[in-house]
Amino acid sequence: MDTKALIADKRFLEGKGRLSDCIEDYPEGIILPVDKPLRWTSADVIRKIKWLATRHFHKKNLKVGHAGTLDPLATGVLLVCIGKATKLAESLQKEGKEYVAGISFGATTPSYDLEKPVDRLYPTTNVSPESILDILPSFLGEQEQVAPLFSAKSVDGVRAYELARKQYRQAGKGKTDVFEDFDHGAAGILNRQIITISEIELLSFNPSGHEPMVYEENSFNSRINVEDTSSLNLPHAEIRVACSKGTYLRALARDLGEALGSGAHLDSLRRTKSGGFTVETALKVEEAATLLSAL
Repeated sequence: MDTKALIADKRFLEGKGRLSDCIEDYPEGIILPVDKPLRWTSADVIRKIKWLATRHFHKKNLKVGHAGTLDPLATGVLLVCIGKATKLAESLQKEGKEYVAGISFGATTPSYDLEKPVDRLYPTTNVSPESILDILPSFLGEQEQVAPLFSAKSVDGVRAYELARKQYRQAGKGKTDVFEDFDHGAAGILNRQIITISEIELLSFNPSGHEPMVYEENSFNSRINVEDTSSLNLPHAEIRVACSKGTYLRALARDLGEALGSGAHLDSLRRTKSGGFTVETALKVEEAATLLSAL
């Protein structure tokens, strides 16, 4: 989208080095594309940037928000809006997104990603590069999608993840590491939403699984759990997806697994584009801190 807001990305960092400490120098606000780290929530990023920005601009009531939530176990482009640019958040959020999704076939988790442990194993006889290539075109275009039960969707005024957590606790009573009683079909209580997938492409396939997820033990939000399913040696695919606002890549992984007569979950997710913003020009959190540092 065309905007008069300042785009403070890597190119700006390389040219200017830092932002003026006078917010009035940016009458249309600032858009800060951040490469969200693993195990940070989107709210974690906003809290960090807001703390830096209020000190930098000497404004206690400075508005800071984001355009499009990323799951804690996802990385990539998160658009942070500062000042009057917060008015653009809704428009920015409506623009298309692009992701690279790592999908493991042959096992499901209640959250459809690595935040919860594997609850069921499935045969992978029908999972191959050829079968994936055959099924991917059926996911192109406008379609209905059911969001994951572990999501912020509302069910009669209650967040779906609150219902999911209750069911998860009940399913896990008396068990240690297998939650076979978790009802995946309960996601059907959520309304189907219309999404559009404009591009979907198989980038790679490894029949022996994926590498363990690498993250820093002292990462910002250590409360975020990360399971390691790499030892299961599940067939793993890396898939590029260009899609509309509101598309859940965790739900896409679920649906791909079902379409192949198996189960599946996300083992990684990276948002590479959000509208016209790309991960190549997005700032690491420490780079954003440099822009908002004192002289």
